[in-house]
Amino acid sequence: MVHEPPIPSGPRHSMHKPFRIAIAGFHIESVSFLPAVSTWDDFEQVALRGDQIVEELRGTNTVMGGFIEVCEQASVALAPLVHTALGAVGPATDEAVRRYADEMASGVRALSDLDGVLLFLHGACWTASYPDPERFIIDTVRAALGQDKPLIVALDYHGNIDANTLQNATAAFAYRKSPHTDTGDTGRRAAICMLRTLRGEISPTWAIAKPGVLVPSIFSATALRPLADLIEEGQRIERDSERYTDISLMAGFSYADAHNAGFSVLCVTDGDPARAQAIADHLSERIWSERHALSGPFEVYTAESAVSRACTGLTTRRTQGRPYVLVEHADRMNDSTYLLAELLKRGVSRAAVPFLWDAAAAQKAFEAGVGALVNLRLGGHSSEKAGPTLDITARVQWAGPKSYRVTGSYMHGMPVDLGMTALLDVDGVSVSVVSAFAFAVDGDAFGVFGLRPEDFDIIVLRSKTHFRAFYEGLAEEIMIVDTPDHGVADLRLLPYERLDTRRVFPLAPERAH
Repeated sequence: MVHEPPIPSGPRHSMHKPFRIAIAGFHIESVSFLPAVSTWDDFEQVALRGDQIVEELRGTNTVMGGFIEVCEQASVALAPLVHTALGAVGPATDEAVRRYADEMASGVRALSDLDGVLLFLHGACWTASYPDPERFIIDTVRAALGQDKPLIVALDYHGNIDANTLQNATAAFAYRKSPHTDTGDTGRRAAICMLRTLRGEISPTWAIAKPGVLVPSIFSATALRPLADLIEEGQRIERDSERYTDISLMAGFSYADAHNAGFSVLCVTDGDPARAQAIADHLSERIWSERHALSGPFEVYTAESAVSRACTGLTTRRTQGRPYVLVEHADRMNDSTYLLAELLKRGVSRAAVPFLWDAAAAQKAFEAGVGALVNLRLGGHSSEKAGPTLDITARVQWAGPKSYRVTGSYMHGMPVDLGMTALLDVDGVSVSVVSAFAFAVDGDAFGVFGLRPEDFDIIVLRSKTHFRAFYEGLAEEIMIVDTPDHGVADLRLLPYERLDTRRVFPLAPERAH
């Protein structure tokens, strides 16, 4: 029985020369329907190169952190190339994908003694011209590496992939949890597979199956049933396997209009592609059989009904320090104002809206200074669907550049730079305004200002699943709020063009499978 072996110690392929492994990453989760596009310059704002990658990401709960940990413990000679990650935003430009793919390939070609490449990609990048950007990156790196050396890929649980995506990969692994608290583990799984492959201990083969099922991101939390039961079945298959077996059940990303959007099952085995395909097919059929339950595991509220329920609950709540958490999940750019407008309309106080993305408002508050009253046009800038831009008067409570390292379980240790930031009091509602896109998923969004989430009655978040790792144990109640933004819960409202809607549930008839 082999699933996730301990980190191998010491290189064996030479008495004197350690393995030399390149590491690189390009990560973006693209909402293809958003008008704002991420350029090469945007990626460059957060790009790391060479030793910077190791210095910044060593010890972090990230895929690159996992790569680094395993390789350093095994005395591997690391060749860090480039790493950049923008998270969940809009499309990328063709130029950005091409330039980073070319940079990785150039780095690989320059290393004549390279033994393999560990590559971190999301799986849901979207550009105007590349139907499958991750495939383009993998193929470009493979052409530079040659066919005889392993290229192993780590992916996001929300990646959209198919067999063509990975045709030039030796093996691939994806997060198993959402919230993504196992990103470091995913990097370790990939790196261990690399070392065992180089030592001749295993010969990885893989297979993918796609059930033809889409779910909105809010329904992709891996603790929700029946999704949790499907993942547990995959883990049981791994535990019962006598030979190396690794299973990644991927929910996909329904807001990228890609031909391969939706669930995937990815299975890696040791030299047994038929078994890998049989396992992937079995779990894919199980996903199809649960498609209706997967598409609606809990109630979704309107902004009005969620605020009403929270306000009513506050009158009967027995325990102080347990806020009502309202998740404006359809907001993909962190500048939606539907819930903030509703709170202000009702005169709600002791509420908080952390990490609202509005660089102009943050700068104006900074220029006004702490203690000043400032008139702002707040939020609703990213698109016509982001809600009304609010004309408000706010008291500046703090303003200045802000950066920190994540203390929560999701991306623990990861550096975050919010840029110019302001903490505002808007008629009793605490709003932190940031210049760089960042999700408020744990207590850091409050702690960086000396606040605590327990001090508020209502908290507005824009996360999809990652907030659950922190807030499920803290919140009096969590309400998922649907608004007319680009990440709606009803996927039938999205204007897909690349995705063949005749072949996926819930867009297609039942007979589509």
